[in-house]
Amino acid sequence: MNAQQIRKAYLEFFKDRGHAIVPRANLVPQEDATTLFTGSGMQPMVPYLLGADHPSGTKIVDSQVCFRAEDIEEVGDTRHTTLFEMLGNWSLGDYYKKEQITWIFEFLVDVVGLDPTRIYPTCYIGNAEFNIPKDIEAAEVWQELFRGKGIEAKMVDVGSEQNGYEQGMQGGRIFFYDGKQNWWSRGGPEVSTPIGDPCGPDSEIMYEFPNIEHNPIFGPNCHIACDCGRYFEIGNNVFMGYKRTESGFEKLDKPNIDFGGGLERIAVALEGSGDMFKISILQPIIDKLEELSDKAYNEHAAAMRVIADHLRAAMWLAVDGVVPSNNQQGYVMRRLMRRAIRYGLELGIATDFCTKIIPTVVDLYEADFPEVAEHKEMAIEVFNREEKIFRQTLRNGVKEFGKMTKDGTLSGEHVFKLYDTYGFPVELSVEEAGMNNVVVEDNWKQDFDQRMNAQKERSRTATQGQFKGGLGGHTETHKKYHTATHLMYKALRTVLGDHVIQRGSNITEDRLRFDFSHPEKVTSTQITEIERIVNEQIRKDWSMSWKEVNTKDAVGAGVLGAFGDKYGETVKVYTAGDPDGEWFSQEICGGPHVDRTSELSSDGKVFKIIKEEASSAGVRRIKAVLA
Repeated sequence: MNAQQIRKAYLEFFKDRGHAIVPRANLVPQEDATTLFTGSGMQPMVPYLLGADHPSGTKIVDSQVCFRAEDIEEVGDTRHTTLFEMLGNWSLGDYYKKEQITWIFEFLVDVVGLDPTRIYPTCYIGNAEFNIPKDIEAAEVWQELFRGKGIEAKMVDVGSEQNGYEQGMQGGRIFFYDGKQNWWSRGGPEVSTPIGDPCGPDSEIMYEFPNIEHNPIFGPNCHIACDCGRYFEIGNNVFMGYKRTESGFEKLDKPNIDFGGGLERIAVALEGSGDMFKISILQPIIDKLEELSDKAYNEHAAAMRVIADHLRAAMWLAVDGVVPSNNQQGYVMRRLMRRAIRYGLELGIATDFCTKIIPTVVDLYEADFPEVAEHKEMAIEVFNREEKIFRQTLRNGVKEFGKMTKDGTLSGEHVFKLYDTYGFPVELSVEEAGMNNVVVEDNWKQDFDQRMNAQKERSRTATQGQFKGGLGGHTETHKKYHTATHLMYKALRTVLGDHVIQRGSNITEDRLRFDFSHPEKVTSTQITEIERIVNEQIRKDWSMSWKEVNTKDAVGAGVLGAFGDKYGETVKVYTAGDPDGEWFSQEICGGPHVDRTSELSSDGKVFKIIKEEASSAGVRRIKAVLA
């Protein structure tokens, strides 16, 4: 089976066992202010794991595309990627440990075809301080399943990772680790679990690659949680059977199951080499790079891995509405593309680099994710434009390099500014110094790393002042601006045309900000008309109400939403007016809003656009106030 077949088989396997297949969530979280990107399969499911009813029922399965910006610098080896796909299944108070472990073992061994002699599970060792028992229940299920394959599965108590390095494998098959390894909560180990949160032990599934020798730099003995790469986590069963209380932990009446398995990891386990870039959703990109560069992968592996990962990730970001910019998600996307282009130059691929690769990436996903095919031409346009800009940036960087190094020295501050402000690759700065007899300061790398680490932290930390629908809070003022955004969105489409699609929003106590697709500047006459329409709707005193409706029905009826949003089977639709009679706007949204539009002018204020500007190519930005 290749990766695409594994994905399809997984969804069908759990569908046959009563699970509803739900669509993936957008890579840019629409209801979560804690992160810039959807970084795990669990992330979109947290509200339901915390007790909300899922519209699709109590047994759910999906395949969630995820992105982790903090892994950008790690890409280049055989294991790290910024973009990955998580196969997930959930029981929301339905089945529990025995069914989950049995099903996932059956899927991995009998359906995918993994060698059971290379599978090594971990289980939770327990915590006497909090009166949480050792998870013998899960271990015995594993032991029985191995016995069914003729494998005697010895249980071994390890405890800490350090103990693992000291004791080694000890002939074991099932290993018990402490809460740092085998306890799940949103806060980490047992003691860090937030009060009131569901939590519980987990059982990781590790897979052995015998061709990878243990590196003693990590510790004297190899064990399944070792960082040497011989053992690779391919999935994790989380048993949310507890709730943290002020006094400790109490058992839940209806515990949950959360499984997450890396599609790429399962595929590489089946492929056998341990090199993630040899699986079917990455290897074709490598093949294309070999063709374009006339160079061999085994001689330029690191560069080709970076390019394959970064362009695959950037393509997915483009599909979900991100465009290169100097802020938030756009900054990360720009960084991915520019790193890929720089490595392309290293391979000797000089022109139209991205647009030659992106069709290959699209081919890998369009059959299973129709939105990829739908946004192919748009993505190619975005990539082509950004590549042209960056090639000019490289030329500008050389000029700035000359200005900065007039005194004959290159500092870490210089290198970082060239990289961060002008997009000039670090390696090129050092090479340029050597070519021009410029002395590179001894501590340049330390200085650069300090500045880079601070920038990386900014990249992966969500901007403050965002909440549901871009809200910075739930005060009455926020509700007023959120409601005004709905009215303005409809007014924009009325004045400018139906091509106007929301690309983002941010609402504070002081103003609303709204990004939307439009190819040119909005004229003053158009702004005046938009303001008139919004204020007219405020005076009409429309009621604001919502109802949960079938997603297909809502979209088919022309209900507005944000570009790139992915929805489940049902959505909340907010209406300004009577949903069964006369109304002005209808929009898919999570709320909150005022009860009636007249509340926007209850203190004599009117809607006023204070600024209109370009946000990025093909995207305009409006800032407006109630004053």
